[in-house]
Amino acid sequence: MADPGLTGVLLVGGASRRFGSPKALAEWEGETLAERAWRVLGDSCDERLAVGKVADGLALGFPLLDDGTPLRHPAAGIVAGLRSAAHEVCVVLPVDYPLVTAASLRALGESCADAAVALGGAPLPFAVRRATMPVWESVLAAEASLRAGLAELEVATVELDPAELVGVNTVDDLRGLR
Repeated sequence: MADPGLTGVLLVGGASRRFGSPKALAEWEGETLAERAWRVLGDSCDERLAVGKVADGLALGFPLLDDGTPLRHPAAGIVAGLRSAAHEVCVVLPVDYPLVTAASLRALGESCADAAVALGGAPLPFAVRRATMPVWESVLAAEASLRAGLAELEVATVELDPAELVGVNTVDDLRGLR
C-alpha cells in the first residue's frame, strides 16, 4: 500500500531581486512570509522541509535544508526537497504565496498524478511525486522552466481559488494583498 503521508516543501532560496530584501523575512499580518508558509504547511502536511541557501543566513525560526547548488532556481529546492522527503507525495510552496490555504495544498496532494497544479495558474504551488526526481534534476541541469518539467509528466489539474494564487514579487505586491 502506498504511503498516504504528505511532505510540504517550502522554497526559500530565491534571490528576491525585485523585492529588494529577503522576501522570507518580510512581514504581513503579524508574521513573516516564511512563518506564514511554514504554518500553512504544518496545517496541511505530515512533514515539513524548508529548502534554500544556508549561506544566506536567514533567521527563519525553523531548520533550513541547503539545496546544495549555487543556482537560484526553484528546481534546486524541488530536487533537494524530493531527496529528503519521507513521503512519496510532496506539495511545493514558494515562500512568496501568502494567501494559499492548507485546504488547497491538501487538494493538490490528494489529486497528484505525477504532479498536480492549479487549473489555469502558475506552475507553483504544486504537488509532485518523489519518483519524478529525474525530471527535476534535468530541469535544474538545463536551468529550464518548471513548465518544461511539468510537460514531461502526467499532471492533474485542481480547481483552486485564483485569489490564493497571488505571488509577491515587490513590496507593493505585499502591500496590495487583501
